[in-house]
Amino acid sequence: MKCFVTGCAGFVGSHLTEALLAQNHDVIGVDSLIPFYDPGLKRQNLAAALAHPRFRFEEIDLIEADLRPLLADVDIIFHLAGQPGVRDSWGERFVGYIRNNVQATERLLQAAVGSDIRRFVYAGSSSVYGDAPEMPWHEEVCPRPRSPYAITKLAAEHLCRSYRLDFGVPTVVVRFFTVYGPRQRPDMAFHKFLRAALFDEPIPLYGDGRQTRDFTYVSDIVAGAMAAAAAPDAVGGIFNLGGGSRIVLLDLLTMLGDVTGRPVAIAQRGLQAGDVRHTWADISRSRAVLGYQPRVGLEEGLRREFAWIQALYG
Repeated sequence: MKCFVTGCAGFVGSHLTEALLAQNHDVIGVDSLIPFYDPGLKRQNLAAALAHPRFRFEEIDLIEADLRPLLADVDIIFHLAGQPGVRDSWGERFVGYIRNNVQATERLLQAAVGSDIRRFVYAGSSSVYGDAPEMPWHEEVCPRPRSPYAITKLAAEHLCRSYRLDFGVPTVVVRFFTVYGPRQRPDMAFHKFLRAALFDEPIPLYGDGRQTRDFTYVSDIVAGAMAAAAAPDAVGGIFNLGGGSRIVLLDLLTMLGDVTGRPVAIAQRGLQAGDVRHTWADISRSRAVLGYQPRVGLEEGLRREFAWIQALYG
């Protein structure tokens, strides 16, 4: 098949691109390399793909580029590109989230109208659940987004539904739950925690540490996204992709000490706007429809990410 991957130079996008190439698919990867973090790291993420004969890279902006020629003969669209980060989405920076999460998604959906694509897989976020009290969260729980970022991710989900119902675009939404692993963005928690441990610096802890998170290793996320592109009954569905590794943050810090072999010092910080108390994925629908099964446990995943952190920072 021919696949079109937006955000191909990012954390999850680069892993997905390599997995598709490993299965002998042709991949057109697009990325605008926005400087949310060092574009040099994104180029490193792409190194293996760029050496592959089935990969073609286009450095483009989804809003400004002519997308229809790029989608010619494409079978599957994986839309992972967007403006990330809950804590940076407030105030004047919100306009970037509207542009890159909502407008870019609408433009890609519009370009897909009338094409022969088999599937449009949209990378959603568990942040749309916000403070929903019914846990674990199943896909029918009413979203209660807390941050501007989460609001834009939910808006993009609704766009996918609208384009499916009114124009027949075969959309599927997969909601990622706190992804971690090698190539994780520098602003994400595990990257910061493991880097701090490597350099014997205190780990920033926001709040009282009794929050819980459902962490998902990147290869499990990739497997879930690919299953969403292939499962015959997935079109029109929303699917949680969680890792089954829910843990209290204070217990996580203990695990980090075991993984790194270093004492963990904590720098206590206040709660951040938009942060939620708990996340917890009900993945029963994903198991039934997609055959989704997370395989990498939290401690093993942390060891793999720490090995990458050590290599990245020497």
